[in-house]
Amino acid sequence: FRNTHDYDFEILTPYSRPTDDSCMTLAVAKALMDSKGKEDRQILNHLVYEMQRMGRIHPDAGYGGSFYRWIFSKHPQPYGSWGDGSAMRVSSAGWLYETMEETLHAAQLSAMVSHDHPEGIKGAKAIAAAVYLARNGSEKEEIREYIEKNFGYDLHRTLAEIMPGYTFDVSCQGSVPEAMIAFLESESFEDSIRKAVILGGDSDTIACMAGAVAEAYYGFDERYREEVLKRLDQMQKEILEQFEKTVSAYGGK
Repeated sequence: FRNTHDYDFEILTPYSRPTDDSCMTLAVAKALMDSKGKEDRQILNHLVYEMQRMGRIHPDAGYGGSFYRWIFSKHPQPYGSWGDGSAMRVSSAGWLYETMEETLHAAQLSAMVSHDHPEGIKGAKAIAAAVYLARNGSEKEEIREYIEKNFGYDLHRTLAEIMPGYTFDVSCQGSVPEAMIAFLESESFEDSIRKAVILGGDSDTIACMAGAVAEAYYGFDERYREEVLKRLDQMQKEILEQFEKTVSAYGGK
């Protein structure tokens, strides 16, 4: 929540920790891996279970008020959200399926359990689609054209044009395209993170979305791996290990 416009900010500090984005990304990944190939109702049940489990273990990760209540609800129901929470957590859907159709379907299910507003679903599908395209070798212009054509986001703006008037915006429609532009203008994984953060706004989430697509495109910057892993608890590390094994098993990056 502490924005900076200094491009050379310190990426990882002693105070850096996983936020709600990291927690829910891992929870969705776990749910999709464990329910792959099952019926929609079973997938939805897995999603609710894993997201509530992770959220209750890490209740202070920075969730919005409505989602915090959803985490602790005995009978959690979708609440019509168009917030970017659906898009921040969806990246694993871009890695776990062989076709775009399967990817988009999984992304929709992952959003529907809480963020069932059309904009919330659209944002999740857009990020998942971009990850899928990037990890399958699409060039940036192909990714831009696909997202604009299928989701209606304007990706022909520049960060320089956006930044002066940009404010804190947790809507999918006000943060997903901005995150995508940060990726499109980037030259490396780290560059995408830095450009996403200095844009301002909902910084951790914009960087999460931009970084998800950037990792699929460039690969992860291994210089940060050890320090990142230190900040995950054992359950989070086990989910990450399961995910990496699952992806590598079918030749993913």
